[in-house]
Amino acid sequence: MVRLAKVRADSTVSGMSTTSNPDRGFRFPAEIINQAVWLYHCFSLSRRDIELILAARGVVVSHQTIRAWSQRFGRAYAKSLKQRRPQPGDKWFLDEVFIRIRGKLHYLWRAVDQQGNILDVLVQSRRNTKAAKRFFRKLLKGLRYVPRVLVTDKLGSYGAAKRGILPSIEHRQSQYLNNCCEVSYQPTRRRERHMRRLKSARQAQQFLATHCPIHNHFQFRRHRLPASEYRAARDHAFATWRDVTGAALAR
Repeated sequence: MVRLAKVRADSTVSGMSTTSNPDRGFRFPAEIINQAVWLYHCFSLSRRDIELILAARGVVVSHQTIRAWSQRFGRAYAKSLKQRRPQPGDKWFLDEVFIRIRGKLHYLWRAVDQQGNILDVLVQSRRNTKAAKRFFRKLLKGLRYVPRVLVTDKLGSYGAAKRGILPSIEHRQSQYLNNCCEVSYQPTRRRERHMRRLKSARQAQQFLATHCPIHNHFQFRRHRLPASEYRAARDHAFATWRDVTGAALAR
């Protein structure tokens, strides 16, 4: 990881004391760090693309530094956004797609609710009952409720895992009912192409666990909202982002 230039410990970032600021010790202000992380996870841009965008604005920073920012701060931002998200819907769609990591087949498990909000992701090397149960437990961890309906394809592992963990929940299995979950893979596929390849299962899990909450936070289903509601939702999303990242300017 790139060694980032340090600043004096008594300096301030965005008007806040560095003693309580997570951006303490970095020579760039918090707004630039947060902007780079936002660009990387909300758009299909490579780190070199973001390096060029920032350079056009007078910010000279290497793509490796952007990588370090994304790893260090992106995870914290994603975790905070996940904690602040409203309660998911009661109808969950589950699906898995294959991804190749160093030539070996892996499976990316994903769950979304009826509004298209991504609930969780998990990279595994199998798609048997044990893998399905592991995903169910990860999905339900920390929740104080269970869904009303589970919708999956016809993979038998879902039924076996559901009977063992959520026996009283309605389960619908069809080849086409969970299309909304399959569509949610498109941003991941675009990112996979830009990254050329995923290096390991651990790296894929860490990246997607960060990418999905941040990208999902700024997806407003524009085609279903009138202009006024869309702008209000967008403003609220940016306000939450500034609050989460600590980049709001001191008044």
